[in-house]
Amino acid sequence: MTTSLTPKLVSETLQEYGALTRTALKDYLPSREPHRYLYDLLGDYPQRGGKMMRPSLCIATARAFGARVEDALQTAVAIELLHNALLIHDDIEDGSEERRGRPTLHVLHGIPLALNAGDTLTLMSLRPLIENIKTIGPRLAGRILEETECMARESAEGQAMELGWRQENTTELDDTDYFKMVLKKTCWLATIYPSRVGALIGTRDSIDLEPFIRFGFFLGTAFQIQDDVLNLMADHRYGKELNGDLWEGKRTLMLIRLLRESTPDERHQVAAMLQLLREERTAVQVSWMRELMDKYGCLDYARQIAHGLAGAALHEYSLLFARLPDSRDKQFIEGLVVWVFEQT
Repeated sequence: MTTSLTPKLVSETLQEYGALTRTALKDYLPSREPHRYLYDLLGDYPQRGGKMMRPSLCIATARAFGARVEDALQTAVAIELLHNALLIHDDIEDGSEERRGRPTLHVLHGIPLALNAGDTLTLMSLRPLIENIKTIGPRLAGRILEETECMARESAEGQAMELGWRQENTTELDDTDYFKMVLKKTCWLATIYPSRVGALIGTRDSIDLEPFIRFGFFLGTAFQIQDDVLNLMADHRYGKELNGDLWEGKRTLMLIRLLRESTPDERHQVAAMLQLLREERTAVQVSWMRELMDKYGCLDYARQIAHGLAGAALHEYSLLFARLPDSRDKQFIEGLVVWVFEQT
């Protein structure tokens, strides 16, 4: 990694590109009726902040390959709109109670209004992609729409896998199952799609986009595992419910290892607890599962996997970006690989 790269550079770039995205995003959130039942809700999650990794990765990749910020900004806005829409839906599907340090949208306003707001944000994410036609031309805008459709399908498949495992209380899973689910549910929207469309914009569709799947998978999976680990040791800075994944019964890498390494009796008890609805689980049961994870070194195991994936991401980064002129954006993309372990 370049010696000039510091956590400060990554933080500053996230703030800069995040601010640009948030400012541009406001143009796509109408101020009209019905305020109370729809439009006030649309701006709630975006106004709460967030890491802004996805739009920043899009802009930085485009710039690293020679584009202007303006060429990628509308695509970055679309990414952020869709991301927040899916967060609303995820929170409803997971029964989550907290998002970015505040009650989730459906807790504040009820499921019907929150669901409608999520649907509306999803539809509104198409507007900046359509307006790309005026900025980067119809051919390139069309290619980005094709990439968007692919990403949306992959994301929906990954979400369906995770929800299906919980609904059927599937316990016979291995690490490969987790990686496949995270590739679809997390990586396509978080890292693969932003880097692919950024490169597409920067090169005017003159680069092979397939290697970005490998880079995005390694980076995105390391990010997701670290996020899963933080969920089990969250403090006030994390912005999500402590042990929320256990309350929700999510099949994280740590839970899969626990089911694999525990005794038959322990495994039976864990499976019985996972069978319960979230509201039926008790704090004692959740604490017991969390302690059992420590007994079998589940968090350390997950961290080791995440660090290995980060090393693979750096290798793929070098293949994709090494020949480009050195730039702040290149350093930022490289620095994200380390930043995933520093996020709180």
